[in-house]
Amino acid sequence: MNNDLANEDLRVFVMVARKASFAGAAEELGMSPAYISKRIGILESVLGVRLFHRTTRRVVVSEDGERVYARAQTILENIDHLYDEVSATRRMPRGQLRICSSFGFGRNVVAPAIAQLIEVYPSLHVRFEVFDRLIDIASEGFDLDIRVGDEIAPHLIAKRLASNYRILCASPRYLARRGTPKTLHELSNHDCLVIKERDHPFGVWKLRSGADEQTVKVTGPLSSNHGEIVVRWAVEGAGIMLRSMWDAGPHIERGELVRILPEYQQEANIWAVCPQRLTGSAKIRVCVEFFQKYFAERQQAAATTGAKPRGTSGRRRAAT
Repeated sequence: MNNDLANEDLRVFVMVARKASFAGAAEELGMSPAYISKRIGILESVLGVRLFHRTTRRVVVSEDGERVYARAQTILENIDHLYDEVSATRRMPRGQLRICSSFGFGRNVVAPAIAQLIEVYPSLHVRFEVFDRLIDIASEGFDLDIRVGDEIAPHLIAKRLASNYRILCASPRYLARRGTPKTLHELSNHDCLVIKERDHPFGVWKLRSGADEQTVKVTGPLSSNHGEIVVRWAVEGAGIMLRSMWDAGPHIERGELVRILPEYQQEANIWAVCPQRLTGSAKIRVCVEFFQKYFAERQQAAATTGAKPRGTSGRRRAAT
């Protein structure tokens, strides 16, 4: 077996193990299920072990497969690091980069940034996916998670890309109909538009005014797992929302939304998060630097139009 095929078979095996599905791995890799099955069969023959227990409903990694999986990840990471180091000497990152983010932020903000990233670094191949849940980037095979919010697990490496915060706002039509709340406790008497997005607590809003932090439980007749839907409802007068300045700012500028209780806000900075094992990756470092520059330019442009995100850039644990 030549080395290229051996490496490809290991990548196929790792993807099948992650997806627990031959069809899922085929879709992810852009190959046919028959080809995936053939490569796994060849790898099992070469190694002399059974890698999976197969049933009509699922694929389960065998005990031998678990050992191969651990070694395969190490081998593939070493190969990727080798290419990474060589490309770093040319300052031109190359190869596959898997990035994830949340629905609305990913589509509206991260996707355009990635399009520019590829223009600058054409040797990169980016697979970008958006989710409504928090991703375990290490076990699910992602290199970077571009996320909004400061709740980051300590075992992950995070570098802040931009400052950001969430605000309370509603449409003038809603406020004319229901009145403007003067305190956080009055929110319980209003129709609040609740979002279940990734790891955000459902119906629990934590807001800060200086050193004072308060938690309020809110309810309302409308809720969604998609931030863009909630923004549209708010603009149409359906209720009060807690949403990022990146989303709400343009609507406030146009007069479609009004900020309420402006002394309160929720920190929700923008971070690039990667697994511990990728901290030395030149490819990751170059990409994070690109995103930092992209968001800095975006914030500067927003400041000139009056939608000024507050705070300064900084870092939690360096990703470079």
